[in-house]
Amino acid sequence: MNSDATAALTPLPALRRTSKVRRAVTTAVLGQILEWYDFFLYGTAAALVFGKLFFPVGSDPLTGTIAAFGGFTVGFIARPIGGVLCGHIGDRYGRKTVMMLTLLVMGTATVCMGLLPTYQQIGIAAPVMLVLLRILQGLAAGGEWSGSILLIYESAPASKRGALAAWSPSGAAFGFVLSTTAFLLVQTLSPSDFHSWGWRVPFLCSAVLVALGLWMRRSVDESAEFAEVKATRRASRMPIVEVLRQCPREVLTVFGLRFGEGAASYIFFAFSIAYSQFIGIKSSWVLGGLTLSMLLMIPVSLLMGRLTDKIGRKPVYLAGAIAMVLVAYPYFTLLGSGVLWKVIAALVLANSITLGILEGAQPAFISELLPVHLRFSGLGIGREISSVLGGGLSPMVATALLAHYRSAAPVAIYLVVLGLITVIATCLAPETFPKALRIQAQRKEQDNA
Repeated sequence: MNSDATAALTPLPALRRTSKVRRAVTTAVLGQILEWYDFFLYGTAAALVFGKLFFPVGSDPLTGTIAAFGGFTVGFIARPIGGVLCGHIGDRYGRKTVMMLTLLVMGTATVCMGLLPTYQQIGIAAPVMLVLLRILQGLAAGGEWSGSILLIYESAPASKRGALAAWSPSGAAFGFVLSTTAFLLVQTLSPSDFHSWGWRVPFLCSAVLVALGLWMRRSVDESAEFAEVKATRRASRMPIVEVLRQCPREVLTVFGLRFGEGAASYIFFAFSIAYSQFIGIKSSWVLGGLTLSMLLMIPVSLLMGRLTDKIGRKPVYLAGAIAMVLVAYPYFTLLGSGVLWKVIAALVLANSITLGILEGAQPAFISELLPVHLRFSGLGIGREISSVLGGGLSPMVATALLAHYRSAAPVAIYLVVLGLITVIATCLAPETFPKALRIQAQRKEQDNA
């Protein structure tokens, strides 16, 4: 049967739903790619050049890197504020409004970073302005992840929400790949050219990407589930207050599920680059391994998202949390070997498999913990506060441990503790998509087919 005949036999409302879901997924994913390309650029630059160019502190190179990661942490501190602001806007006015705003702010801040003079040129004003721009990035990032996830999740059929929502972190992973690839390309320049102007190119290229993202997001519809709720009930005047009053346990659960995963992801990403420089491994090895591992994370995340639709969210997430504990010591052993294939194996084990499991299961899992009309605010508080205390601090804590002990063993212990926190949080969390709901969702999809 040809496609025209198939379309003729398909009810028009079903075709429209499919088209809207496809558009929501495409727009959210491409927007995530562009948004997180910008956000990840700072982490890569902090490990490679910002310590020298903006934070020339002391004689130990690790000291400047710690200061640069301090700016990295400041961006994370701004994320809960962005999460609260964007959550308020998203729960009152809609997800689409937030997604346009976050992309514009993120892109403007990133381009301005590429234009900043260095410490040698203007002194203390250089790191001050860099940190201020990082704060803007943090404010935008605080709303982007939740908005992107909810746009997909709230538009998708119930039986496919895990699989489709997993596309959003896959977009973020590809954004990391783009940022790392950009730095790999400019590192082919001579060291003097790279430090004088080459590092700026990835930041300036963001202008084109953000313009593309804004053009795409203009055409997307509001998420179906939020539009339905908005039509049937009055929006809360203060959703941030209401979600803390009505759903404190759910917000705390979101915090716990995200805390260890977020901290581990930035140890595997940002700290790994600094650690490789400390032990004398070529940065191109690590950047190349990170690029490969993040690319491989995408199919793993998509597979895990689909698996949560089949067996539930909780068992999949628990498997990823346990993997985080088990991978800690092998990761640093392989990374510190100085052998190329072992370095790549470490990054694949950590990013592709461990984080791939968690990232694939997380979007649907934490979205289902909260009611629709308060969901954006609840995710903005729980997830973004955990991003500060977990992801924002972890590269700086790990680098400080390395600087003090001159060994990765304390960092591995730190990673084990983070993993155990995630294991405990997952065990305490409810199953949000139990067997009865899975059967009901499958029947509903069959009825609508």
